[in-house]
Amino acid sequence: MSPAQDPVARRATGSAEETPVDLWFDPVCPWAWMTSRWLLDAARQRDLDIRWHVMSLAVLNEGKEDGLPERYLRLLTEGWGPVRVVTAAREKFGDEVVGPLYTALGTRIHQQGLGPTREVIAAALDEAGLPAELIEYADLDTYDTELRASHQEGIELVGQDVGTPVIAVPGPDGEQLAFFGPVVTPAPRGQAAARLWDGVLLVAGTPGFYEIKRGRTQGPVFD
Repeated sequence: MSPAQDPVARRATGSAEETPVDLWFDPVCPWAWMTSRWLLDAARQRDLDIRWHVMSLAVLNEGKEDGLPERYLRLLTEGWGPVRVVTAAREKFGDEVVGPLYTALGTRIHQQGLGPTREVIAAALDEAGLPAELIEYADLDTYDTELRASHQEGIELVGQDVGTPVIAVPGPDGEQLAFFGPVVTPAPRGQAAARLWDGVLLVAGTPGFYEIKRGRTQGPVFD
């Protein structure tokens, strides 16, 4: 990775050029929420330009429902509403509304533990300054084609055997470095967030590298 493509090198040399970072998320996924909060903190220290995209755990698990826990199946069903509303907001008002709407949704769904209810979606739309009538798209498939296209764009970068979140950054010679995760809790802050970003880039940029993993011993810790 050349200095011009390496966000760590750009930081050291004082370059103001930002690194585009594409993040695919499902609003109901707590792990994607943790990753997104870490990434926002890292962005302030590593000159990152985060670009938000939807993906869907419901779409990812289509045809795989047999044997899934009832609680997870309920989450997949409930998850259609928020991701459809985010997609409708993007189609109608542009990419710039996705990040603020996701933050408003995630704060209520995850931080406040309110879940993906219609009341939560309505309050998030209000906080993000978006029209209240977008709530109607929670029960409509109007933009499901666009939702599925966004999902497919992200999942094709990493393969079908992972989930949300997916992150992609520019790599050497213009190709994308893409990976699932990182799955981390609580979300690192400050210099810890920056160090994790540097380490993730180092690992993702290693030719032939595919996986680091260990069993989780705790659930998401929201701070």
